[in-house]
Amino acid sequence: MVRMKKLLYAMLALLCLGGCMVAHTDMPLEDTPSSSVTETEQSVPDKQQAPDSQEFTPYQAPEFARADFDHASAQGENGVLIDLTGISMGYVAVSAESDVRMKFRVEMGEQIYDYDLPSDGTPAVYPLQCGNGSYIFRALANTVGTKYAEAYCVETQVRLKDDFQPFLRPSQYADYDEDSICVEVAAELASQQPDALGVVEAVFEYICEHVTYDKEKATHVKRGYLPSPDETLSTGKGICFDYASLVAAMLRSQGIPTKIVFGYVQPNDLYHAWNMFYTEESGWVTVGYEVESNSWSRLDMTFSANGAGSEFIGDGTNYTDVYFY
Repeated sequence: MVRMKKLLYAMLALLCLGGCMVAHTDMPLEDTPSSSVTETEQSVPDKQQAPDSQEFTPYQAPEFARADFDHASAQGENGVLIDLTGISMGYVAVSAESDVRMKFRVEMGEQIYDYDLPSDGTPAVYPLQCGNGSYIFRALANTVGTKYAEAYCVETQVRLKDDFQPFLRPSQYADYDEDSICVEVAAELASQQPDALGVVEAVFEYICEHVTYDKEKATHVKRGYLPSPDETLSTGKGICFDYASLVAAMLRSQGIPTKIVFGYVQPNDLYHAWNMFYTEESGWVTVGYEVESNSWSRLDMTFSANGAGSEFIGDGTNYTDVYFY
């Protein structure tokens, strides 16, 4: 209970600092990705003394959850290759080579997710966030204007190892690997914590201290923008999509299931991005939302972002979840 109150007071103090984007500018389905990473050093947090307890046991992250493209196992035609070897682990990997713009569509029942697909042969990873069932994967090639024609299609049954798999791994919207700076930082922070909730708290505080809200970027960001967690750390600034991607990368790399959520917040139905993380523990409070045992809980980093304002992220009331990644 003491820890709960302490965290709540900390969150309320952070809320006073401000909060991530112009309405609808982060809609993640339009223009060709443009996410070059700035190669700049990002300092890893100094090791701190462990909590005052001779029985302190640091949090142990599970094995890093990968999401790879296996060229030898991929199938396809018309320059499109789809690798289905990772579907039980919550992802599909795709590669395409084309002279035109490409899209990738994930369908499961009435749920449809559209993504940009690199046309230079660079593999892309997409989550299977709709759970178990019959999926249809479609690679689409631009014909004229906003019209697309199917270049390749495959249907398959998906049975996930568990429901957390899609939210434990890298994907197009949370692009990181074992060598990423953000993963190194997260691992160092995790080594100083006793449990998963401590890791969430440490990551939250670290990002709040090292990343500021980029109002100019929020005003000019183009459709189809893709974030780079390492670039967000190296530049020390970002918009809501950057914050959500960085949180997902850092927590997922430490074995904490984390969703990137797109939806609307009041007032004025501003389109926004935030996170949800899963815990079997209780006691963590995040921006007015208390973590209940065995439940998903919201984590909106931009409400603690230095320099953010309600004109970009709303007032944090009436969250409406629309898309999960």
